[in-house]
Amino acid sequence: MIRFSPALLLAVVSAATGQSPAATPVPPATISAVPSYVPQRVFDTRRQGFTDFEVMLADLARADVIFVGEQHDDPNTHRLETAVLQGLLRRKVAIVVSLEMFERDTQSARDAYLAGGMTEEEFLQGARPWPRYATDYRPLVELAKAHGWPVVAANVPRRHASAIAKAGRPALDGLPPSERALAAREFDCPADAYFSRFTASMGSHPAPGGATMSASDQQAATERFYLSQCVKDETMAESIVTAFENLRGAPATIVHYNGSFHSDFGHGTAARVRRRLRGRRVAVVTMLPVDSLDTLAPSGDDLERADYLVYTTK
Repeated sequence: MIRFSPALLLAVVSAATGQSPAATPVPPATISAVPSYVPQRVFDTRRQGFTDFEVMLADLARADVIFVGEQHDDPNTHRLETAVLQGLLRRKVAIVVSLEMFERDTQSARDAYLAGGMTEEEFLQGARPWPRYATDYRPLVELAKAHGWPVVAANVPRRHASAIAKAGRPALDGLPPSERALAAREFDCPADAYFSRFTASMGSHPAPGGATMSASDQQAATERFYLSQCVKDETMAESIVTAFENLRGAPATIVHYNGSFHSDFGHGTAARVRRRLRGRRVAVVTMLPVDSLDTLAPSGDDLERADYLVYTTK
């Protein structure tokens, strides 16, 4: 059975209203101690059997791009996301970190902070971090800073995603060149299986504000929201591929973190990276918080969700 994260609804409503999850200022904070062990079980969907977290990492170390799909509000997921980078580090993999959670127009602030050119407080003031940055994403950024890894602010600015969700393609085409450059140069938005998943998820939620909409208006709104989703996917994919091209053949792995809807089933951003990087290995990992690790029996659609399913306790 396909499961949808509440984070998708948050993204859709945020796009429609212009309200960003990063609206609350985030003060600098120290990295809290990460437990040495986080309860988890790893399922290899290609071999259709459980495996070990370290075995998974040994395999992922050979990928060109790794997608890590998360449920945004799960603490154990974020601890395991840090463990992915630590495991690749142990294997001496050169890493580029890419994040859905930061937008392209904040890249200069991120670069300056990583290079030691500004304080963390200055960085956070200009980077529009998500409210849970200190606990959820700071460990990734600080690990990158400590080891000199680039960090890619991959996403389209939320103000543009919001405008597209409200007005459709004209909102993108009407941008001045400097702003248009903050979204992917080209994008494809077909009515495919990804669209069907998106439509099904949208249909399970009421319209923002409880408004009543006709069937035709609902369809038009869904198509605009989906276009906004496609622009996010294409922009993140373009950001990832640009980072890959900037490696100029040097061996490295790009590890991209996003809400799982963007990469589950190889759809969304993952599909758009594969379109741009034909012949390169793109691996997908999905983090799945569950009530119990003792009764897991992945089957059906879950076997198509990702290369690896990493289950952890809620």
